[in-house]
Amino acid sequence: MRDLAEIVDRAFAAALYAQDDAGLDTGASLLVADQGGWAAVGRELLARGEAYVRQGWERGWQPADVLRLVRRDLDERHLRIAGDLIAAEARRYARLPARWGAGEVWWAGDEEYADRLAQRERADRFTLATAFLEVLRLLIRLPSIEPVGPLPGDPADALAEHAHIEPRMLGRIRALLAKAEATTFPEEAEALSAKAQELMARHTVDEALLAARGGGPAQVPGACRIGVEPPYEEAKAVLLDAVATANRCRAVWNSGFGFSTVVGFESDLEAVELLHTSLLVQGTAAMTRAEAAQRSAGRKRTKTFRQSFLLAYASRLGHRLTETAEHAATEAPDNLPALVARDVAVTSRADEMFPRTTTTRLRGATDHAGWEDGTAAADRAHMGGRRRPLAR
Repeated sequence: MRDLAEIVDRAFAAALYAQDDAGLDTGASLLVADQGGWAAVGRELLARGEAYVRQGWERGWQPADVLRLVRRDLDERHLRIAGDLIAAEARRYARLPARWGAGEVWWAGDEEYADRLAQRERADRFTLATAFLEVLRLLIRLPSIEPVGPLPGDPADALAEHAHIEPRMLGRIRALLAKAEATTFPEEAEALSAKAQELMARHTVDEALLAARGGGPAQVPGACRIGVEPPYEEAKAVLLDAVATANRCRAVWNSGFGFSTVVGFESDLEAVELLHTSLLVQGTAAMTRAEAAQRSAGRKRTKTFRQSFLLAYASRLGHRLTETAEHAATEAPDNLPALVARDVAVTSRADEMFPRTTTTRLRGATDHAGWEDGTAAADRAHMGGRRRPLAR
């Protein structure tokens, strides 16, 4: 067993800490040199990979963040291996934090993992060893980022209380947004999306009043991460920022790692996740229809059309989303102090997490037709706002 550990140590020294890829072949060759020891090598790689995954959690990363980075920098095989490591590490805990999203272990025992992996990937051992080393190399290079929740196994997570959207209302919101995504009639999508935002805003008001009166569990703002990935990531970040602001949250975009961190109370975070996903689906569908109309008129559209369309769509949505939320908040002026206290708590938490945010200027929308079509689509979806710098 000691010999195996030494072999793996040598492979890691060659492959994981070099600045270039020259050591990958050396490391993989060391791992597969003893053909009869492949099962033991697989078990050792799995165990060490679990430790590296845990180190990633301790640096602030969560499963979706890691998988997003693997998908961007490597390929699908690496993505599956990273998922295996995450599932293997997660099985040690009786309970996982909310939004953790770890998969299930699909192999019966760790001693058979290597052979099962070869069967699944239909690849030779050298190829698999190389891919495994590439995943581990990415894991050990993860920098520290802002944590957004407790780690698996943290006793504080078991004691935490969160006020979620009431299940019946959550079901209504999801049903409204599903219908808005499915319909091909803009006016119907407008009405459905507006009603969903109205329900979310009313729930925020009710929760703020309950907290002000001392009812329910004590609440503090939390945070979650939402992927903001290419293409057109700037426009997607603007859209998420608009949805977050309308739902009394703050969004901070990390363009380098492809996500925004949204800070807010738990039920508002749930609302942001639901609405952002739905509006992105609606916007993409509207953009596809607009492109088809442009082509049918004989005009060729390019990336600039799509970029301009989505920027206009996101920009217009902010104002209209905020209008809907503010209308619900001001129906009873006595509600405002509770909502202001909620906003102050969210702002304070966001400033604590991100004391050194910067703003960034977005690339301009250079396609007039794309901007006009995107603005019209946002009006039909009943969502939009002025274009402003993003916290970054």
